[in-house]
Order: sequence, then structure tokens, then C-alpha cells
Amino acid sequence: MICNRREKDHFSAGLDILSGLEKDQAEADSIVTLQPFRDKCEPIFLFSVNGKIVAKINGANAPLVNKKIVDLVNEERKIAAGEMVRPQYNEILLADSDTEDTGEASSENFEQLYSIAIIKPEAVITGKTVAIKQKIINAGFVIEAEAKRVLTEEQVRDFYSRIADQPDFEDFVPLMTNGLSYILVISQGNKQEPPWEETVANPESELEPSEGQHEMTTPTVMEKKWDSLQDYIERQHLSQFCDIEENIANVNKFIDTFFPDFKSITSIKLERIMALLRPDLFKKKKEDVLNIIQDEGFKILMQRQIVLSEEEAQTLCKEYKNEDYFENLIENMTSGTSLALVLLRDNGLQHWKKLIGPNTVEEAKECLPESLCVQFAMESLPINQLYGSVSLEAAEREIQYFFPPQNTLGLIKPHVTQEQREEIFDLIKEAGFEITQMKEMLLTEDQADKIYFKIKKKDFYKDVLEILSEGPSLVMVLTKWNAIADWRRLIGPVDPDEGKLLSPDSIRAKYGKSVLRNAVHGSSTVHEAMETINKMFEEAVPENPEQN
Repeated sequence: MICNRREKDHFSAGLDILSGLEKDQAEADSIVTLQPFRDKCEPIFLFSVNGKIVAKINGANAPLVNKKIVDLVNEERKIAAGEMVRPQYNEILLADSDTEDTGEASSENFEQLYSIAIIKPEAVITGKTVAIKQKIINAGFVIEAEAKRVLTEEQVRDFYSRIADQPDFEDFVPLMTNGLSYILVISQGNKQEPPWEETVANPESELEPSEGQHEMTTPTVMEKKWDSLQDYIERQHLSQFCDIEENIANVNKFIDTFFPDFKSITSIKLERIMALLRPDLFKKKKEDVLNIIQDEGFKILMQRQIVLSEEEAQTLCKEYKNEDYFENLIENMTSGTSLALVLLRDNGLQHWKKLIGPNTVEEAKECLPESLCVQFAMESLPINQLYGSVSLEAAEREIQYFFPPQNTLGLIKPHVTQEQREEIFDLIKEAGFEITQMKEMLLTEDQADKIYFKIKKKDFYKDVLEILSEGPSLVMVLTKWNAIADWRRLIGPVDPDEGKLLSPDSIRAKYGKSVLRNAVHGSSTVHEAMETINKMFEEAVPENPEQN
């Protein structure tokens, strides 16, 4: 069936046909003699513009076809009204029957097509995000990029313009702007791969209630390659938690909105690894090494000085375990301060390995005489004075061990504009924080007491409450290693005027107006952070990973 957008009068009739087709398909599934033909014959709905096929849906999926029709009709209306230009569609070519029968792949190279998915605040706050993302991945789709943010009213109205005429839309908008949403860019992955196993959701079972729990395995399994993310989301009963946009023009627009650097990012393979300067090198040549690291294009995400325990030293030096100098090495590694680093770079793992060279100075002189192993060789030990992760999996384990994540509470106050919020989000991201929870809310006195419990008996507290009552605040859980101290450092002194002198790049110096209207707030201790987070995010309390 080919549906031309200009034949809109026939759409409703077409949907009635679809409804009948789905009914017939359900009845046909029960006929034993037709079992061998299941999944081998099904209707295909094609949508054309000026004779060019621009969309295809396999199977009698009435809701999906209905959505596609509504999207195309709305788009046509906008074009007729001069609100948008006609998109340049990638034409979908139909393979001939011989090619399909033989399984031969077309030699034509097509541009990668993407979908946009928004995981709603309700799903985020109740801890369903991980399960939704995992289901998408398990179905063979690839999450190419993701961002976490509180959507603006304008963004919600733009993304959901197709349902703007529904009676409850005005009630829906604030639900989408009062908390953290996940925005995902999703592709179908490698179309040449064979079908994979896909589980069929049980409509009576729910997603797991928290991020930390494992997903239950459903007993029914079938092989399926999904042509539509929307189709998959609906069949998995996830549409109440996650909304999909697949219209090419809209997807490109929202990628530009939410991921302005997407095209350049997808061509870069960024990898983070852990590196370590052993005690002798740290003591004598630290600055020289750090300069080389930055000159080689690495970004230093985190660093800390640490005196290794004997067990830690043995783990990091296990490749030397059978050497005569192993005991001297462990003694050296535990005798002074080492510098642990988290580094980020395009193809970071292999570049770091090549840069530092082999494990021993003797081997390095033969194979890579220009390596850092030779350049920074020390007389104390015949080994490489620099350590690097052996694999990306090992890197993540090492980073989690040496840089355990910590949670802190962050608050953006009502006087901060939406544009300033976006700039603060950029500063948060640049500082290495992950926003793991976020919601917008008008803080009542009871809610403010949960955040400012240390000062609620102070004389000036009534002024604080008055400031907070001027509009909604943004309450966040920020996560990274040393999060509490780093957030306090990033926001700067309480008085913005003092911040402009002592810390001009701090958030309060840039966006604060006075001591009370100083833009942001942050917890000052581990105990305060944990207590406040537990009270403000009772729906999905993330335990503080770092207890020390």
C-alpha cells in the first residue's frame, strides 16, 4: 500500500482497513497450517512525496501507521502555512525480489537514520531509566548520544506539537518541565547483522523500581529485527515512559537543538583511561609529564595524590611479579606519593600505550626509544615510571576504585534565567559532574527546611524563604569524585562581590546578584549532602557511593 500525503481524505478509511488487518492477522496466527509462513509475509505500508518513497512500515501496526500519517499531515499543514520548508528526504529504495530471496545486500550507501527518544521525568525520578535504555540496546538499537536536562516549555511544545490540540495538553506541559528528562539519539545499528533474540514484554510486569536492580528475564523469546523504534517501544509497553520522534526533518532539528556537536562527536572515539605517575617520577618530573600529557591532546578529567597500600601496589605492578626486583618495586611504590590521573582523548587507550612505551626500560630502548619510558627512566628501578590501563574495561574498574563517585546536592535559585541555567549546566558538565537527579519545584517552607536545616533558626532565614518563594528552583543531585568539595569550589564564595575578587570564574561571581540572590547553593559536608538528598528525592534515593 502506498499512501500519498496529498490523499488525506483516504487516511481514515485506510486506518479502518488496518484495524481489520490486525484482527485478521491475529486470527491467522491460530491456524496451524499457516504456521510455516509466520513472519515471512506481511503488509508493507509505503509513504510517498511527489513520487519518492520517504517512509516504510512493515506489518499491520495500526497505531504506528496512524502516528506516521498524523506526523506527515501536520508537516504538510506547516509547509502550506509557510511555517517550515519541505524537508529533503532520503528516498527509500525497494530491493527487487531476487535480491531479497538471495539475501544479497544492496551496494548503495545510505546516510545513517536516527530517532530521538525522550525518557520522561516520571520515569527518571522513579529509577526506570537504566531499564528502558537496556531494553533499547537489547533490541539491537544503538544509543549514539544522550543528554540529561530539564526541558523548557518551548522545547516541550515544539517536540509534542503533534498533540498540542489534545484537551489535556496544557496539563501535560508542566509535567514535562518539572524534572529531569533523558534525551537519546538512537540508530538502528548495523543492518547487515543477522537477527538477534528479543524478549516480548509481559504487560502485567513492570519495569524494575530502581536503577540498581537487575531486570527480570521474560520467558517468551523470538527472533526479530525491528524496523521502527516507535514500534518496539509500543510493543514493549514503554510508551507511557518514553516518547519517540522519527520524522527525519524533526529528528535533525532536535539533534541540532540538544546535540549541536553531534556530527563531530560521532566521528571521534573518545576513551577515558587511568594513568599513574610512580613516586620517583612524581617527585622529580611531575610538571614535565603533565605538560606532555596536555600537549598530546589528553584532557585531565580528575587527578589525586595517593600513597598506595601494599595490596594496591601489588595489583598495579602484577606484571613484574616474577622479577627479582619485585619486592624493591613494592617498597618503592608504597614509600611515597603517586599521582593518579583520569585522562580523556580520542583513541585514548592505544595512544597512551604508544606514548609511554613498554613495561621495562630495556625493552623500550629497543622498540620505542622515543617513548616516555625511556625519556623518564630512573636509576632506582628498571621499569616504566608511568602506568596505564591495559584495557577500557580495566580502566573503568580502576577509575571506580581510585576515584569513587560521591553525591552532593545542588540548587539553582529562582532569579536565575533559563539562559543562565543553560550556561550553568555547561559549567557543571565541563567540571566533570554528572547530573543524576534533577527536578524543578517551588520550594515551600517545609521543603526549604530540608535543604537549609542548618540555618533555619537564624534571623535572616525568613529572607531566604522569601527569595525562594519568588519562583521555581532547580534541585539537583550532582555526582563525581570529590563532588562536595568540587561543587563548593565551582560555586564560589557566598557573597558574589567577594567571589568577583577571589574567584571570578565561579558561578556566584558570574550570576549572583547579592548574598541572598547568589544563584546557587550546595551541601558543605557528606552528612549534609546525604541527609538533604534523602529528603528531597524520596522517590528514588541514590545512596552516596563514597562513605569516607
